[in-house]
Amino acid sequence: MNLALFDLDHTLLPVDSDYEWGQFLMRIGTVDADVFKKSNADWFAEYQAGTLDPVKYLEFAFGTLAQFPRKQLDAWHEQFMAQVIQPQITPAARALLQKHQDAGDLVAIVTATNSFVTEPIAKALGVDFLIASDPETTEDGEITGKLLDTPTYGPGKVVHTNAWLATMDMTLASFPRSYFYSDSHNDLPLMLLVTDPIATNPNAQLTAHATAHGWPILNLFDAQ
Repeated sequence: MNLALFDLDHTLLPVDSDYEWGQFLMRIGTVDADVFKKSNADWFAEYQAGTLDPVKYLEFAFGTLAQFPRKQLDAWHEQFMAQVIQPQITPAARALLQKHQDAGDLVAIVTATNSFVTEPIAKALGVDFLIASDPETTEDGEITGKLLDTPTYGPGKVVHTNAWLATMDMTLASFPRSYFYSDSHNDLPLMLLVTDPIATNPNAQLTAHATAHGWPILNLFDAQ
């Protein structure tokens, strides 16, 4: 059995689900559009530049969620999935995942976007294992606004992937081949540890690194 890990945003999806969730909240009028639009754009720009403070960002994201009852959040998320995410799930992404699943590989999504946003997306993609930053919740499931554990961002993806594998008494070395598909240079810490890093729809920094090191480059959405 091999291991196949996938980033989510701009890797399996041609959009950033976290950013789109913020845009969605503005469109349906649940947050102050003027204030939230600037914050959302600033956080996204920092992520693209590799300067994001993931703890501060997640506290911002979870703080926004904590303003609303979980039942209401889940209803909005169903609407978000139908209107925004489902139209962005491409045949090429499904085929890539299916290729690894058919081969009997252990497949997981490893994303910096929080689990509230991404868990339904992973299910829609048919992926059973999701490694993402979790919000703290009360006993009845309400989001408190706090972050549990370290963010799954940059080196944090290595920490959480190792911890997940340890729950099955495995490590990266347990697999003959380990793949990681990602679009971003922010994911280099984990890409450097797998046997098969694959730059997928890569940004400029990752393209340069992949080219210099002879890594394969996959432009997944060109196949549409």
